This record gives sequence, structure tokens and C-alpha cells, in this order.
Amino acid sequence: MQADSSARKRVLFLFSDTGGGHRSATLAMIEALGLEFPDTFDCKMVDVFRDYLPAPLRYAPEIYPPMTKFPETWAISYRTTDGKRRSRAVIRMLFPYVARAIRRLYRENPSDIIVSVHPLVNTAMLRTMKKHPTPFMTVVTDMVTTHAFWFDRRADLVVVPTDEAREVAIEYGIPAGNVRVVGLPTAERFRVPTSDPMAFRVRQGWRRDLPVILVVGGGDGLGPMEAVVKAINEAKLNATLVAICGRNEGLQQRLRDLPWQMPHHIYGFTKQMPEFMAASDMLVTKAGPGTISEGFIAGLPLVLYSRLPGQEDGNVQYVVKKQAGVWAPRPHQVVQAVASWVNDPAALKRAAQASRRVAKPDAAREIARIVADRAGVYAPLKR
Repeated sequence: MQADSSARKRVLFLFSDTGGGHRSATLAMIEALGLEFPDTFDCKMVDVFRDYLPAPLRYAPEIYPPMTKFPETWAISYRTTDGKRRSRAVIRMLFPYVARAIRRLYRENPSDIIVSVHPLVNTAMLRTMKKHPTPFMTVVTDMVTTHAFWFDRRADLVVVPTDEAREVAIEYGIPAGNVRVVGLPTAERFRVPTSDPMAFRVRQGWRRDLPVILVVGGGDGLGPMEAVVKAINEAKLNATLVAICGRNEGLQQRLRDLPWQMPHHIYGFTKQMPEFMAASDMLVTKAGPGTISEGFIAGLPLVLYSRLPGQEDGNVQYVVKKQAGVWAPRPHQVVQAVASWVNDPAALKRAAQASRRVAKPDAAREIARIVADRAGVYAPLKR
């Protein structure tokens, strides 16, 4: 339904490319706004760190990937800044340094509603806005283990992916009525199922008669993905292995050069991830919230082989608790998990059903309706 208004509503999305999830979630919400309310919103994305903050903070998008290569060091920084008192102390220390930049950001980007998709932006922005309030929403893109930086009680609404994240939000002082469990926004192409997965297999040259093990390592093919693929290959499972290496061309070539013992297909970066997931039978991945959510929507059982300590611990626990997958931090454990599903189709089906039960494919659309409602556009919301 389009707004009966001569002026388009302006939505300012605050994010940063510190990890792929913030950008992809933002793009999913912008896409959903366009689908739900054509010609109603003007959406603008601002990378707060890169576009506005002073050095060295402006280099956070470049610093983040190397930091995640040292997970225990990352865990120390994550945990030592978490908690009400510690997070507030960090913010009090940093605010004088970023205040001028945040004021400029607010001044240069007038909007009818602000949607933050990054935890380190919220308090600074809300503190700056106190004399000139604009409706402010936080969309949390961590699935379960949510840092205190996400939560500022001055936000008009906090949208979270899971009930577990809602409990954390309330614990950190967000009024229960200001927290809504919606899910993680994912692109429309994941929401709309592929019409014929078997036809996709045929086009890719995959065998139709074997289960497909899809192994991914994120956009940069990071983590122990190579060791995982080698271990599955050496197990000689009666299945097809499909590995997506992202932008990691070196990994892609090394996997192609393996002495292969089973049907396999190696790919680089792809924009056809929904098709790959729909045509597969199980997903082997690191515990990033975006990929997990996409796997749920595709109804794929998950084998999680790595996670960022602190930030992604809860993701692992959530998947296991929901019986939608297993935690397998060693290559031989990954082999045991996928072999159990390859050899027991009934167990594979049960795990797939559990994965599908916790999927929230309509999250982006629902968030779009919430944004429209908060921006003064009529939007019938699901209650």
C-alpha cells in the first residue's frame, strides 16, 4: 500500500562494513520497503565509521577482517567491553572524540526515521539527537549473543532476531514493550523458493542421485574451511561436495587441485546463494547469523565448524538447542556429522524440518511495515 502523501519519507540507515551482516541486513530492509511501499521511501545508507568518524575509527571496516583471524583476542575485546557498566564507561570515554562527527552526520542527513544496524552507533546518535528528536529504531543483527552496545533505552523500538536476544535487551534496560522479536532481515531472493532445485543441479552438472553437502566460508572464504573440505573428501562419502570459496581465489585453486575422491564442484564468489542452498541437502558453515538464517529459510540442517568467541557463541547454542544442526569444531567431527546424515536420510529429514521450523523468512518485510508505521505511513502490522 502506497502512502497518500506528496512527499516521500526519508529513511536513514546507519551501518558499517565491519563484517558482512550489517550491509546485507540493511540492503534487505531497503529492498523490502520498496516491495511493500513502492514510491514511498527515499532510503540512504551511511557507513558511519568510514564516512564520518575520525581516525583511527574510520578504518574499522579495514581493521575488522584481520582482527577476526585471531578469535581469542577478539573474544577478550568483546567480553571486556560487554555489560552495563563497562559499555557505558567505553561510551563515556569515546563520545567526546566522536561527538563533532556525529553531530555533522545528523545535520547533513535529515530524515523522517533513523534505523541503526550497528551497535557502536546507537548511544552516540541518541545522545546527539536529544534536543531534536527523530524516530529511532535499532535492528539487532546478532542472533543470540548480543553486546550491551546494541541497547540504549532511548531508542523508540529495538527489533531483535530471537526470543533469547529479547531477554538480553530487557536485561540491559530496554522496556519490554519497546522490544519486538521479528527475525534477521534477509534478501527477498531467499524468501522466494527456487521453483526447481533439481533443474539447478542439472545446469551446474551435479549428480541428481546423491545428497549434496554445501560448504561455505563467507564472502572471503575465511576460517578452517580448507581443512573441513579435505576431511570430507578423504572420507569418500557417497555424496556430492559443493564448496563456495567467496573471493578467496587462492583457496579456490587449492581445493581444485586436491586429489579428489568424491564428486565435487568448486566455486568462487556467487550471487546465487539461494539457488545453491535450495539445491543442497545440508550446509557446513561458520556460525555467522546471516548464513544461519538463510540456511533456516532453505530448510537445511547445519554443521557449524567455527565461530567468533563471544559474539557467536549463542548462535551455536541456538542451532543445537533447536535440533537444527550440530557444533563440530574439528574436521573429523564435521565428517561424523555429515556422514550421519548421508547414511540416515530419516535423521537428515528430521534436522531439515527442525531448521525450517525456526526460519523467519518474512523478517525484512515485517521490519519494513514497522518502519512505515513509525514514519507515519499506514502499514497494517502483524501483532
